[in-house]
Amino acid sequence: MLPLFYCWINRLSVISTPSRPLIASICLIGALSANISASDFGTQGLINIPTARMASDATLTTTAAIKSSTSAYSISYQITPWFEGTFRYTGFNEFYYYDRNYEAKMRLWPEQEYLPQVAIGIRDAVGTGVFGAEYLVASKAYGNFDVTLGVGWGRLAGKGVVDNPMTQLSDSFAVRESDVGRGGELSSGVFFSGEKVGLFGGLAYQMQSMPVTAMLEYNPDQYAWEVNKGGRSPDSPWSAALEWQALPGLSLTLSRQHNQEWGLTISSAIGTKSTPPRRPGPVFRSSLDIAQADLPPGINKDSWYDRLLFDAERSDLFLLAGSIDEAGKTATLVIGNKGLPLWSDAVARMTVLADLHLPASVRVFKFVIEEMGHRLRTVQVQRPTNVKSVISQLAQQQVTILPVKSDGASQHATDFFQGKVFIDANLSSKLQLFDPQDPARYQVYGKLGISMALPDNWSLKGAYAVDIHNTFGTIIRESDSILPRVRSDVARYLKEGDTGIDSLYLEKRGTYSDNLHYRWFGGILEEMYSGVGGELLYQPNQSRLAYGLSANNVRQRDYDKSFKHLEYQTTTAFASIYWATPFYNFDVAIHAGKYLAEDVGATLELRRTFDNGWMVGLWATLTDVPFDDFGEGSFDKGMFFKIPFDSLLSRNTRSSYSTRIRPIQRDGGARLEDFSGNIWWDLRGARYDAFSQNYARMLP
Repeated sequence: MLPLFYCWINRLSVISTPSRPLIASICLIGALSANISASDFGTQGLINIPTARMASDATLTTTAAIKSSTSAYSISYQITPWFEGTFRYTGFNEFYYYDRNYEAKMRLWPEQEYLPQVAIGIRDAVGTGVFGAEYLVASKAYGNFDVTLGVGWGRLAGKGVVDNPMTQLSDSFAVRESDVGRGGELSSGVFFSGEKVGLFGGLAYQMQSMPVTAMLEYNPDQYAWEVNKGGRSPDSPWSAALEWQALPGLSLTLSRQHNQEWGLTISSAIGTKSTPPRRPGPVFRSSLDIAQADLPPGINKDSWYDRLLFDAERSDLFLLAGSIDEAGKTATLVIGNKGLPLWSDAVARMTVLADLHLPASVRVFKFVIEEMGHRLRTVQVQRPTNVKSVISQLAQQQVTILPVKSDGASQHATDFFQGKVFIDANLSSKLQLFDPQDPARYQVYGKLGISMALPDNWSLKGAYAVDIHNTFGTIIRESDSILPRVRSDVARYLKEGDTGIDSLYLEKRGTYSDNLHYRWFGGILEEMYSGVGGELLYQPNQSRLAYGLSANNVRQRDYDKSFKHLEYQTTTAFASIYWATPFYNFDVAIHAGKYLAEDVGATLELRRTFDNGWMVGLWATLTDVPFDDFGEGSFDKGMFFKIPFDSLLSRNTRSSYSTRIRPIQRDGGARLEDFSGNIWWDLRGARYDAFSQNYARMLP
């Protein structure tokens, strides 16, 4: 289940296009079981102050905090067991201003018998500095009480109680800059600076008989920035609240803050790293038990391949090709995974079916894994006939992961896709966010998708949007970019192209020489660009490193999203290196090259991926465009989420929804998001380490 805030945010970029109408129903479901205690700032805390507490590893928390002075929305992610990151968007209701900022908090050590848990954090680390503060905070549990005490800089210093100890290192720490500027840059020059530091703290009491927590906090913040804008200074540093855990992972908090205003906070949380359960396969009569006359045309009951093909299709699997060696002892089957979240489960299911249908002489199954048209590796499984169970300690002896080997043409091949057209019609939506005049405009539209397999592994893909209702007509802000307007004119596409072609292109994917994967494409690639391009990825079988090249020649589309185009044309190209780190399932990618606005630089991507399909990450791009020329935000950056639907449904599915959170869309560092180094991410679920850590699940 997804956090409730996701239903509001949908896709936090300038444009949002959910791929399934299921999104609307997800909003009603709530969140998975996860205890949370998010502050109004989104981080683990009390009311407005942070605590040293951390959520469970890989927990995604979304928070909406509403009061008369501000409306704040935030997304926090427990990046590691000891590091929490937060993105926050705050609207000031008393005057015309909206703020975007990031916060980071790191645990220094966990709570022990006589020692509190201690954390250090930076509030508004990348942003305008409006909420700029740094802190060192400790939390200790005593029975049902949890007590917090911290030392704060910046806004958390308030009027201050003692001189800043950092001045003992350098006199420069005595002065704290107040100019917030354009935002978007790391504000390292002001971290832990200021003439004074202050104290903050509070306590939480968990009631025994009810899922309610009472909170009291002391927050020394003087709200000087708001007062300078005409806001009200706090009547008291004290605030109190009651937090109700309405459902597992869902909390509601009512607060009385500074003795001057009421606040209502809604938080929901989901754990993103839980291993998906192995669901039983569909129940059906095997082709062995069906008379020839009752089988579909073209299925020969006397052919092991036809029988296996028929049963595989009904088991969320694809059988693409197959052969048995001359000795009759080894069968090689090229398989695809249509519906199982884990490839290891797909191997286990195909093992059962192969055991049922292949000749008795066959003792070894070699499953060639094909993902999205790319052949990646061979999983060799000993035939399990007459083996009732295999303990997990022996799993690796029964399963071997090998490189793909080209053994020539297969004896059998399936051609059941070519020439068939698949139509996907659903309701979708788009959001246009972060315009101060209206931070959340939207569109509801009908989406007609098309997919057709063509000869020689080519495919035709496309989507057409038909407007049902939108509020984009109220957009009046125009781009002020001094760069080529490769992305910042997106508002015109939203207004003039509410109905039109989203995409229509030809694509071919495949694998050369086992380790070199390719992708070629051409046509209307997205709603702003048409063109041609390609990508190569070199991925050695067991290596954690991979290397890629991608290039596109594109022309900007007309704003009405028809077949017409504008004058702007350019070529982008990138060299990429990828690293599957051994740390917490983190993957790193660096793309260096030329972007849509013809600026040159590099993009760093960091993502954390789990077996269940969740992928959470961030990116940052620096190019030769000066920060002042880039404009508000200084450089391109944001967060990425891939959300699997399997846990939401009662059946197996590989469907997912990918979304990017971009605080502001400018022209520097812009690229074709889905056509500039994506093969490695597309194949993440079938990578070597995804198999090697799930040996036991590959057995029936």
